[in-house]
Amino acid sequence: MRAARLIKMVLLLQSRPTMTAAELARELEVSERTVQRDAQALSEAGVPVCSNRGRDGGYRLVGGYRTRLTGLARSEAEALFLSGLPGALREMGLEDAASAARLKVSAALLPSLRDASTNAAQRFHLDAPGWYQEPHTPELLPALAEAVWGDRVVRARYRRNDREVERRLDPYGLVLKGGIWYVCARVAGPGDVRVYRLERFTAAVVTDEPFVRDADFDLPGFWASRAADFARSLLRDEVRLRLSAAGAAALPRVTDAMASREALAAAEPPDAAGWVRVTLRVESVEVAYTQLLGLGAEVEVLGPEELRGRMAETGRRLAGLYGGAGGL
Repeated sequence: MRAARLIKMVLLLQSRPTMTAAELARELEVSERTVQRDAQALSEAGVPVCSNRGRDGGYRLVGGYRTRLTGLARSEAEALFLSGLPGALREMGLEDAASAARLKVSAALLPSLRDASTNAAQRFHLDAPGWYQEPHTPELLPALAEAVWGDRVVRARYRRNDREVERRLDPYGLVLKGGIWYVCARVAGPGDVRVYRLERFTAAVVTDEPFVRDADFDLPGFWASRAADFARSLLRDEVRLRLSAAGAAALPRVTDAMASREALAAAEPPDAAGWVRVTLRVESVEVAYTQLLGLGAEVEVLGPEELRGRMAETGRRLAGLYGGAGGL
C-alpha cells in the first residue's frame, strides 16, 4: 500500500513543478505528516525530493529527475479510454484506475504538454442522464463491471414482469443510455446476446469461471442494431396527419425522430396551402395525443377518429379558456 503511494507521489511531483504538502495530502488521501515521512523515505531511497519552506514553498524533484515507473497496468489502460466518462467510471468502480492512468500519462508528457488534460477537462464534459431525471446507480453495477472486464460468468437473478428468473450469463458489455445502465450478455453457453436492464437485477454473483468471448462481437454495432429494433417494436399504431411547413419541421422534436423522418420522406406533395399529409407510426393513440399537442395549430389529425375527436375536444376547451374577452 505504501509502495503504491510513494510511486504516486513521485509521479505527481514529476507532472507538476511544485506541490505543497496540503496538495499532496489531498491527492494521496493522507495527512500532511505522512507526506513529510514519505518525502523523507523517497530521499533516503535516492529520489531527489526537495522541500522548500515559505509562502511559495513546497515539494519538487531536483535536477529534472524522471522516473521510468510510468508503464500502464491493463486495468489502467482500459480505464484511460473511458476517462471522458467520469460519472460512469465512478459508478463502475474504475475511478482509481483511471486516475492512476491519467497521472502516468501526464508524468510521461513533456513539460509543455502537461496542461493538456486540464485544458481538455475544461472544454468537454459529458452529462449522460436526461433532464428532469434523478441519476440512479444500480447497486450491482460494480460487480457486473468486474465480470465484463474479466470475461467471467455471472450467476444472476432479475425481475421479469411479475416473477424472478435465474440465469448464468456471459456479460459481453455495459451500455449507459439516457442515464440507464444495460448489460449485453449471452446466456452461458451457445446462444444469442441479449440486453438486460441492470436495475432489474436482484442478485449477481461473479464466479471464477471464465467464458470465451466471441471475437467478432461488436458492442457498438450490436447496440445500435438492437436499439433501432427496440424503438421500432414500440411503434405499434399509426396516425394520419396534415402538417403545415412549421409542423413538419417540428414533428421530429415532439415524436419519435426516426418515425418522423420516415413519415416525412413518404409524404404526399404539399397542397396549395403548403400542408402535407403523412402517416406516422406511434407508440399508442394516448402517447400520440400528448406528443401532437406540442404542435398546436400546426397539425390536423385526420385519423383515427378517436384521436381526431380528442384533439377537437381539447381545441374547444382551449377556445373556451382563451377565446373570451376576459383574462387577467
